[in-house]
Amino acid sequence: MAVSRSSYNLTPLTQEQIKKLAEKLSPAEREIILFQGTERPFCGGLLNNKTPGIYVCRLCELPLFASAAKFESGTGWPSFYQPFHPDHVRELTDDGHGMVRTEIRCARCGGHLGHIFEDGPRPTGLRYCLNSASLEFRTALPDPQSD
Repeated sequence: MAVSRSSYNLTPLTQEQIKKLAEKLSPAEREIILFQGTERPFCGGLLNNKTPGIYVCRLCELPLFASAAKFESGTGWPSFYQPFHPDHVRELTDDGHGMVRTEIRCARCGGHLGHIFEDGPRPTGLRYCLNSASLEFRTALPDPQSD
């Protein structure tokens, strides 16, 4: 079993497990998470959330971002300057749409989250630009042993 330094199980999910978890998703969430879609700016349900807590993967519930790292980017998507733990987010090169960007996915299930840009605030200078549909907000951390 692969475990992050924050004690969460990072063992990649099987296609069968992903298919089962995807049954709970709406068609729009499925398009974004499983097929690298993007929600329209300023329409995501978590954009204006200011409640302290944690943002987990909507598909597999791995903690991805803490509210303490969230900031208002003005872009229309929830933005964070760092992940909950670097082990929880996987980076890939995305050369679609006529540009080269860094796509971010959940390290456990591979669900599409959004992209990283180098125009964020200190201390990292990064902007993790996410789809609200890829996230679920929780007021408390999930138990790392519950996977």
